[in-house]
Amino acid sequence: MLLTTLLLSIPTPADPPLPSLYALRVGRAETIAHGTIEHAVVLIEAGKIVTVGQDLEVERGIPVIELPGATLLPGLVDCYSRLGLDSDGSSGFEPQAKASVELYPDQKIWAEILELGVTTLGLYPAGSGIPGQGFVVKPHGATREEMLLRDPSYLLVHMRSDPGSKKFLRDGLEKADDYDEKEKKNVEKWDKDQEKKGAKKDDKKEEKKEEAKSFDPSPPQDKAKKERKGYVPSEPDEKAKPFVELRQDKLRALCTLSKAADYLHLLDVLREETFEFDLRVFLRDDVDFHHVMDKFGEKKLRIAMDPRITLQPNTRRERSYAMELAAAGGKPVFVPRTDSINGLKDWLRHVGEVVGAGLDRQVALRAVTLEPAQLLGLGDRLGSLEPGKDANFVLYDGDPLEVSTRILAVILEGELVHGEIDQ
Repeated sequence: MLLTTLLLSIPTPADPPLPSLYALRVGRAETIAHGTIEHAVVLIEAGKIVTVGQDLEVERGIPVIELPGATLLPGLVDCYSRLGLDSDGSSGFEPQAKASVELYPDQKIWAEILELGVTTLGLYPAGSGIPGQGFVVKPHGATREEMLLRDPSYLLVHMRSDPGSKKFLRDGLEKADDYDEKEKKNVEKWDKDQEKKGAKKDDKKEEKKEEAKSFDPSPPQDKAKKERKGYVPSEPDEKAKPFVELRQDKLRALCTLSKAADYLHLLDVLREETFEFDLRVFLRDDVDFHHVMDKFGEKKLRIAMDPRITLQPNTRRERSYAMELAAAGGKPVFVPRTDSINGLKDWLRHVGEVVGAGLDRQVALRAVTLEPAQLLGLGDRLGSLEPGKDANFVLYDGDPLEVSTRILAVILEGELVHGEIDQ
C-alpha cells in the first residue's frame, strides 16, 4: 500500500517542448482563408506560421510531426465572454471604464478554456447602458502582460428601444463633437501663429534672392496648414475619448440588440456617423431580426450570435439567422449559447446543428475563427492558417463539427499547451 502511494506521488514527466522550428503534417487542414487542404503541411517557426500547403517537401533537418489522421483548425476565438471576470459593472454611462482591470492570471479556468480549443477570448465589461471597453486575452500566461493581446478591443454599447439608451449614445457623440469643435479652434490658432512665423521667414528669405532657385515657391504658412508638423492635438476628457477614437478608427463599437427595432433606433442616433461597428444579437424564439436582415446585409455587418435555429414569432416556421445573414451579405460570428465552460464544451456541436440545417460549412468554421478575430481587431494575427499569423491550432481526431470528434492537442503560438503529440 505504501509503495503504491509513493508511485502515485511521483510526477509524470512533462511532454518535451516543441522545437522553435518544426513542421506539422496532418490529414486535413481547415485554412479558413483558402478552404480545406488535404494531406497538409504547416511549417512553424518562432510561434508563427511560415507556410501552408498540400504535400509540401520539408527541408532536411527540420523536425516533422506526423499526424495523418488529424484535422487541423485555427484556434477557436470566443469574442463575447465574461469567463474569468466577476465584476457587476455599471448601469449607466461609463465609456472610459476598462474591463481589463478585472483580469487575474492565476485562475484554473484559463487552463480549462484552452483544453476546449479556445486560444483567444474577447472579454466584455459587465453592466448596461454603455458600461465600458472590452479587451482580448490568450488564456495562458503567468502575468497580465503575457495574457493581454489587445486592450481595449471595442466599446460596448447596449442599444434598446428606449430614450435612455439613445441618450447615452447621443451624449457620447456630443462629447466628441465638443472635442472636435475645440480642436478646430486650436488648429485655427496654431495656423495663425505659423503664418506669423512664416511671414518673418519670408522677409529674411527676400534678402537672399540668390537662393531663389532652390526655394519652394509654396508659402510657408500654406505648407504648415497642409502638414501641421509639430502640432500636438489636445487630449479629450476620459468620457469623450472613446467616441473620439471611434471616429479616428482607433476603436470599434460593439452594439448589442434584442430586437429589430433596436437597430432602427441605433441608426437614428448614428445618422451621418461613418465609424465602423459590429453587432451582438440575442436569439430567442420570439425575435424578429428578419425584418432588418436586408439592412444588415447592405452594411455587410459582422454580427455575433448564438448558433441556434429559432422559430418565427407566432408560427412554427424555423429560421436560421446565420444562414439568412450570410445570404444577405453579412458576416455571422458564433459565440457559445451560454457563457460557461459547459457552453464552450457544446459550442461546436451547436455549430454543427446549424450546418446540418443548411448553413455553409466554411461560413460556420469562419464564424468561430476568423470573423470573431476580425471583430476583436486581430484578424491580421489570428483566425486562419496563413503565413505570418500566430501558430494557434487545435488538432482533432475527425471533423470538428461532429459530436464524436475529440481534441487531440492544442498549440498556442507554436507551443503545445494541451494534449500529447508524438515527436
